[in-house]
Amino acid sequence: MTDSPDSRASRHDRRTPPRGSLRLLGWAAFVVLGSAAAWFGWMAWDQEYWVDPDTGMEHGPYRAWQVIGCGLTLVAIAVWTSRSRWWPTVLLLPPSFTLAWSVTASEDMTGLWMVGAIMVAIGSTAGTLIVLGITRLVKKIHA
Repeated sequence: MTDSPDSRASRHDRRTPPRGSLRLLGWAAFVVLGSAAAWFGWMAWDQEYWVDPDTGMEHGPYRAWQVIGCGLTLVAIAVWTSRSRWWPTVLLLPPSFTLAWSVTASEDMTGLWMVGAIMVAIGSTAGTLIVLGITRLVKKIHA
C-alpha cells in the first residue's frame, strides 16, 4: 500500500516545523544576539574614564573607535537583515540593543540610567529606521 503525496506531506508537516519558521527563528536570533553582541563586544568591556595628558580633561567612558565599531556593526546587521524582512528588524534590533545597554548601565548609582535607556531606545530606533529606509530606497533603485 502506498501513501498519496498529500498524506505524506501532511504527516511530515506535523512532525517537523516548516522550513520558513526555522529561517525566521534563525533570522530573529541573529538580529537579537547580533545587536546585543554589538554592545557587549565593542562597548561594555571598557567603560573607564581617562585623562588627556595635554589638556588635563577627563574623557570617556568610550573611545571613538568603540562607538564607530559598534555603530558599523549595527548598520551591517540592519542592512543584512533588511534584505528579506524590513519591519521585524525595526521591532527587534533597537530593543535588543537597548536591553544589552541597560544591563551594564543599570549599575549606575545615580539612577539616571533609565533616562539613558530611553535615549538609547529612541536613538537606536531612529537610526534603524534611517538605515532601513536608505536600504529600501537603494533596493528600489536597483530593481
